[in-house]
Amino acid sequence: MIPMGEPVAFRWRRADDDGGQPMLFAEEELVDRRVGVGEYRGLEFLHVNARRVINEVPSASRMPFRFTINAYRGCSHACAYCFARPTHEYLGLNLGDDFERKLVVKVNAVDRVRAELRSPRWHGDHIAMGTNTDPYQRAEGRYHLTRGIVEVLGEARNPFSILTKSTLILRDLELLVHAASRTDVHCNLSIGTLDEAVWKATEPGTPHPRRRVEAVRRLNDAGIPTGVLMAPIIPGWSDSPQQLEEVASACVEAGATFVTPIALHLRRGVKEHFLEFVKERRPELHRSLARRYARSAYLPAQEQRLIEERVHAVVAPGRRRRGAADTFGHPAPPDTPPGAGPSGPVPGSGSPAQQLPLLPPA
Repeated sequence: MIPMGEPVAFRWRRADDDGGQPMLFAEEELVDRRVGVGEYRGLEFLHVNARRVINEVPSASRMPFRFTINAYRGCSHACAYCFARPTHEYLGLNLGDDFERKLVVKVNAVDRVRAELRSPRWHGDHIAMGTNTDPYQRAEGRYHLTRGIVEVLGEARNPFSILTKSTLILRDLELLVHAASRTDVHCNLSIGTLDEAVWKATEPGTPHPRRRVEAVRRLNDAGIPTGVLMAPIIPGWSDSPQQLEEVASACVEAGATFVTPIALHLRRGVKEHFLEFVKERRPELHRSLARRYARSAYLPAQEQRLIEERVHAVVAPGRRRRGAADTFGHPAPPDTPPGAGPSGPVPGSGSPAQQLPLLPPA
């Protein structure tokens, strides 16, 4: 890494401030800005010292847990539909290329987590990771923040879960197994499609989806309960019966503890970005998607139910073949709240009706 040149305005709260509204600081006063070289070429890393790293989820969000950790902001996975893109605008950056290439790194995250867990005000609540951007995106290969946080949580016997699209999680398999021997640990892999054309077009920075299926197998074989969010399922692009069956079958065979189909979800800002992307890549789909999402961030309920039925038809018999009960009636696991990820919508998340866990976490 080498320093990047000209400073820019950047919105962030200082680690030593006294609270209140974040201020707009000159970047050189607050951020050590680096440019990636070698395998990180094309990325910029904005080092910040976060005031807090364990963040409480607002009660109005109706999530089934209260606390999250996000060591990074922005994501090199570059998923065209990512719900977190607008959070970069809050920092004074844009939700397009900046979100994919200018990555905020909370360089003091591991130390802050250790300190916050020791606070007498902390009561050992479940902590969800991967709720905004991916904790195992490419930056993690350089900074090892997620690894450090997993180690600290395990040492403290604090329960946690991880949602990721990355096989880099397998680097920490031994550490996760050790943590799971001391506390409750659950993982989720996001695998929306096995169609290579769809994968390459919509989430070009992610590992191959079949490698993610293998990660599901390896995590479960190691004793880490791991489920799959089939997210997002894109109408007209990745929702054919054959495509849905392919993903669901592969995940069942890999031993996924649950399989939850989640249709594309498009918030304001993301909707405009994604529809423009579709207009360039698949112009024949643009009109139908624009119509479907014209009045809501969600796919119409009837289409959601059809997706559920198609996945259910594969998953339930698949579990019976493997000798397990069909448990679609169980509530969603703690890190897959209705229509959301651990602390916010999963990329492409849908409605509560779409939460179809195969088996609840042990």
